[in-house]
Amino acid sequence: MTLLSAVCLAVLPAGAAQAASPESTPAKPSKQAATSGSSSPGRTVAPKPSLLKSGRLATTSCPEPPLVDRGIPRPGEYLTAVTRCLRTSWSAHFARAGLRFRTPTVRIYSEPERRVCGIAWPTGADAFYCTERATLVFPLTGLWIEDRTDLYPFKVAAHEYGHHLQSLTGIRTHFERRVRAERTRHFELRRRYELQADCLSGVFLGSVRDSLPRTEQDWKALSETIRANGDEGEYRTHGSGVNRVRWFERGYRAVSPGACDTWTATPSRVS
Repeated sequence: MTLLSAVCLAVLPAGAAQAASPESTPAKPSKQAATSGSSSPGRTVAPKPSLLKSGRLATTSCPEPPLVDRGIPRPGEYLTAVTRCLRTSWSAHFARAGLRFRTPTVRIYSEPERRVCGIAWPTGADAFYCTERATLVFPLTGLWIEDRTDLYPFKVAAHEYGHHLQSLTGIRTHFERRVRAERTRHFELRRRYELQADCLSGVFLGSVRDSLPRTEQDWKALSETIRANGDEGEYRTHGSGVNRVRWFERGYRAVSPGACDTWTATPSRVS
């Protein structure tokens, strides 16, 4: 795949080889078109801030079904319920903000297939978003969801939905244009894109937290899991564990996309 022609944005399990992921190579699409003008060193011009100025996400209820019910794994039902909540919440938010919303396609697979969204299944990828077909892809296998009872699958689904929001609001186009203009900054720009999706996932989880039957220990464990999934390999595409937690918790506390402006953040905040 060429630098900007990739169609999927993936989430890797902890310890997976970053180089194997479509989002870990220079072949993944992402963010929105930059406006004209130069930026300060180490920063990039922010996209038109329609999503970033859309206000707080309304507090809503999202009944979380069990991932395992009486010893029987129910990941398909779980993901269906979570993506339904995401659609309900974000579509209402877009309507209030005067933004155009389009519901993504959701495809759930019992296990990876040879091809998906018109390309070979990304090697080493778990859940991902196919940008050209506005499709969320969730396999029911892998460390991200198998034998789990924590909040991590919930967060992963919200992260991928964040990529859909980025596409809807032109942020992905911003990313692509910046990469074309400054190819040597590809990985830095990619981290800004992915960390924003982490932040948007935090916004959603913050908006439904009171309806989730979770303890403080559950939330602490989620932060630790996110931290463990930071970039440690050659291809630094998602950000360090510290920064992934920082942006997730920033969105979680603010419950507003306005907290998720990774595009004007200092380089240390997107390392």
